[in-house]
Amino acid sequence: MAMLLMGAPLIGCSSSSPDGPKIVYPEKPVQYPMYDRTTLYREADWHTNNAHDPSIIKTEDGTYYVVGTDVRVGAPPKPGIMVRKSKDLIEWDWVGYALDGIPREAGEWTGATNLWAPDVHKFGDKYYLYYAASTFGSNRSYIGVATSSSMEGPWEDQGEVVKSDTGDEMNAIDPNIVIDADGKPWMSYGSFFGGIYLMELDPATGKPLKPGDKGVRIARRDPATEEGALEGPYIVYNEKFKKYYLFVSYDSLFADYNVRVGRSDRIAGPYVDMNGRSLDDADYLPQYEIGNKIMGGYRFSEGEGWIGPGHNSVLNDGGDYYIVHHARPEGDKNWMYLHVRRMLWTKEGWPVVSPERYAGEKEQKIAKADVAGDWDRIVFDKETDGQSEAVPLKLLANGRIGAKDGRDEWAFDGDHTVTLTWREEDGSVASTEELLLLPAWDWERDKPTLVFTGLRNDGTGVWGKKLDDRDD
Repeated sequence: MAMLLMGAPLIGCSSSSPDGPKIVYPEKPVQYPMYDRTTLYREADWHTNNAHDPSIIKTEDGTYYVVGTDVRVGAPPKPGIMVRKSKDLIEWDWVGYALDGIPREAGEWTGATNLWAPDVHKFGDKYYLYYAASTFGSNRSYIGVATSSSMEGPWEDQGEVVKSDTGDEMNAIDPNIVIDADGKPWMSYGSFFGGIYLMELDPATGKPLKPGDKGVRIARRDPATEEGALEGPYIVYNEKFKKYYLFVSYDSLFADYNVRVGRSDRIAGPYVDMNGRSLDDADYLPQYEIGNKIMGGYRFSEGEGWIGPGHNSVLNDGGDYYIVHHARPEGDKNWMYLHVRRMLWTKEGWPVVSPERYAGEKEQKIAKADVAGDWDRIVFDKETDGQSEAVPLKLLANGRIGAKDGRDEWAFDGDHTVTLTWREEDGSVASTEELLLLPAWDWERDKPTLVFTGLRNDGTGVWGKKLDDRDD
């Protein structure tokens, strides 16, 4: 049976460079079984299984909670919003359901049979749990909110936040709460029907500051279809760079979901990618080129790959950032699992995502001698549908790529950043990649290894994993 590996605390492992800094790798993680049909009706054993559209929050006592869409492999889901918790972002325990079914108003308006894509935020001494109700392919939808003094309930429904009807441009699903640099609360929401919208909230009620307000559009795609979807918005403000970052999921959640990012100086946008293209520009063609593509379906040269990672949330945990999302294993995409990954930031202030799931790793100074060697490299080309496949990458000690007399080259900044320079036959620069190094756990090969994550100069995500065996 394939295994879903979950992480554990760090241990010290020697660097392959005797004169360089000692790299600390995660130790071998605990294991949760994948495709385990014995747990289909035993929710306490789901851990990371049956997780979809996860949203994360950290409480004052240091506990992490994730809430998500009502899903279940092999049977209709029980409606009520799933709740899980963790003390380390690695091992997850089942808590239960926040609500006892679908709130009456939401059910009457939409005919929904389950609740979708919740988000949670704390205003004052109360938690506000935002939920969406709808049916697939319809925009007769409803976002409501429930409140509680505890993440483990009980929750009291407070009714409608915003709703949409057939013929409306917007679709009232996928709520996300964000606090701007001035402390004002906002909600982003929406999908491919009319794009992503943003409205200001009243912190006293958690509802629109202006009654009846449906907000302003900040992102869209054309044509607006399931295969050309734009949904799952999540906005983060980074104090260091003084920027707002809008994360959205592109394409079909069943096949080729991928995560795109744009940023803005203002919470209401415009949100632009590395090429200066606005996520709200539906006239630029081809549409798939818009947004920094930081994650998509993938397969390394060894082990099982993943399909459709997306609908993420982001946690800023005291300056350490994590992206939390779901993904489907390529062996059977009916199953859905919770993934947590470290999120790093380039020098230019763009977020990038670790190619391996979180196991307790930290950013560290790396020795140049540890970088040279054989790697897997994945490039998330923006036009790729489905999984991106790993290809071999050889970084030679003399700074060349592939061959000693090759024209392509790599450089190291002496800390934890590698730059790859790819050249045309005439020696001119074709593209560059800024890649951040991170010691991680290799989930596919069940061992620690060095990875990199970064962006090509056109906003294309690049992942890598070192394949050399280390002599510990």
